[in-house]
Amino acid sequence: MSGAGPDPFAALAVLLGYPAGEPDRLTEAVCVLSAAGGEVARAAARFSEEIEGMGRGELEELYTRTFDLDPAASLDVGWHLYGEAYERGRFLVTVRGLLREHGIAESGELPDHLGHVLPLLARMGADEAGPFAERFVAPALEKMSASLEDTANPYRHVLAAARALVAERFQQPTGEVCHG
Repeated sequence: MSGAGPDPFAALAVLLGYPAGEPDRLTEAVCVLSAAGGEVARAAARFSEEIEGMGRGELEELYTRTFDLDPAASLDVGWHLYGEAYERGRFLVTVRGLLREHGIAESGELPDHLGHVLPLLARMGADEAGPFAERFVAPALEKMSASLEDTANPYRHVLAAARALVAERFQQPTGEVCHG
C-alpha cells in the first residue's frame, strides 16, 4: 500500500496525536492532506481554519477534553468495537503483532490507537488493509465521528478526513459486489 510521496495516513496520525512539540508538524500534516484532494482536503482545511489562532495550550486542552476525558470519542479502535469485553484484549494483541510485523513503533498509546492503526493501513498490502479497514477501522471511525458530529469541535473535521480517506482507499462503492 505504501508508495512514493507524503503519506496521508501518517499525516492523520500526527493530527490525532497529542499536539505537543513543533507547531509546524500540524501545518505540514494539513498540507499533506490537502494534496490528497476531495473530502480529505476539505476536512483538513476546515480543521486548520478552526484551530487558527489557538495557542498550544488551548489546543492541548481541547485534545485532552475531546479524546482523553470522553470515552465516546476515544481514539482506541478496540474500545468502540468491544468496550471492556475480553475480545478487546485479543484485538490489542493482534494489532500489536501487526504493528511489529509492519515496523511501526508504538508510542505511549495502546496499540489500537488511531495514531498506530492509520499508519498500519498504509504499510499493509491491499489484500490485508482492505479487510482490516472494513472490519475494524471504518466501524470505529463511524462511532468516533458520531460522538463529535453535532459539536463545534474542530477535531470532528480530522475524523471526517480519516473516514473519507479510509472509504476512498478501502471500501467498495455501495451496491458493488466483489467476487474473488
